[in-house]
Amino acid sequence: MIIDIVMPKMGESITEGTILEWRKKVGEPIALDEILLEIGTDKVDSEIPSPNAGIVVEILGEVNQVMDVGAVIARIETDSNQAKPIEKNQTNDESKDKDNEALESEEVKTPVTEFPKKKTINDDITEKKFFTPVVNKIAIENNINNEELLSIQGSGKSGRVTKLDILNYLKTRNDSKGQKIHAPTPSKAISPSFSGNEAVVEMDHMRKLIANHMKESIDLSAHVYVMSEIDMTNIVNFVKKEDSAFNDKEGYPLTYTPFIINACVKALGHYPEMNASISDDNIIYHKNINIGMAVAIEKGLMVPVLKNCEELNFLGLCRKLRDLSTRARNNQIIPDELQGSTFSISNFGVFNVTMGTPIINQPNVGILGVGAVKKRPAVIETNEGDTIGIKSMMILSLGFDHRLIDGAGGSKFIEMVRENIETMNLENLF
Repeated sequence: MIIDIVMPKMGESITEGTILEWRKKVGEPIALDEILLEIGTDKVDSEIPSPNAGIVVEILGEVNQVMDVGAVIARIETDSNQAKPIEKNQTNDESKDKDNEALESEEVKTPVTEFPKKKTINDDITEKKFFTPVVNKIAIENNINNEELLSIQGSGKSGRVTKLDILNYLKTRNDSKGQKIHAPTPSKAISPSFSGNEAVVEMDHMRKLIANHMKESIDLSAHVYVMSEIDMTNIVNFVKKEDSAFNDKEGYPLTYTPFIINACVKALGHYPEMNASISDDNIIYHKNINIGMAVAIEKGLMVPVLKNCEELNFLGLCRKLRDLSTRARNNQIIPDELQGSTFSISNFGVFNVTMGTPIINQPNVGILGVGAVKKRPAVIETNEGDTIGIKSMMILSLGFDHRLIDGAGGSKFIEMVRENIETMNLENLF
């Protein structure tokens, strides 16, 4: 039986996708859940697994071709013993005959494949699992038995264990043993071919998206910036004191970023215009506070969204941030998790950058840039008079859209963020 493979629906607002790479050719066998192709949307690039095992008999979309959600992009023959590639000159006639037969009997609709939602730890934990050849190969090379393999929480379709899942598991397992992880040899990076003094290399899909989004934001929003110096001494000391216990409990280190997010969420509750967007001559105020957090990945940048932050306590922010940022870096994020931000944060301080002026993430009207925490001499006010001491200082830069927010509004907002950080009740966070 020949089945149609359609362009999957990658998110609620996604209507089309771009074919980036075919991993299989016509005539090649493919296993259930083996990667068939890679597609890109205006949000994320994703690997698409095959829903059935069989032989690829027809490919209907070319690399870099944009196709609508639901459009047939390939066909697979599920009976491998009789599978034959479809000849190009037979495709149209045979397809028409099949369409006519279907119309005479009953209307047949090709279902739109929904992008798999992230599985929780308790979902289908005892279900029978299928492991792709790639996963099995890595398991054999690293002496992972069946019982151990079944214990790995998968992020693929129906909880399938993907290559990234098993590599992440191996990294965690082997960190304490000092063992080397055996992974398939990655494809070589594109090297510029120089002709004279210059080389011309086409942007990849993600870089094109980033370039377009940044240019559109600069053209649309009237960017204005204000900066403020923040005393992080209390938070730095608190993190030093609590990091070990936090790491033992949660399994990852305590960082400064959740403190910044927490301070922003409280300030956004007092300044709703900073948690808004503009549509023509209308202002759209958002009830929920959804923080877009810029995450650097191998190919560029992603902005996963921490939704409904006003409902999360500090520990909830830590866990949500860790989950989204980790999956973004491992290419396990889903498109819906990259949509719906109402305010954004870019932490370039992790690269030891002191200060920056980030570009607004549309359709937001505000973005906070977070610089590195550095020790500096500072004036310390006491009852006995002023003195000079060493403090851990950080510079925040707030970019906002002057179409909606005036200088006074932006200044008041960043001042409240500063106050929230410096006066945070640290002892009652957990």
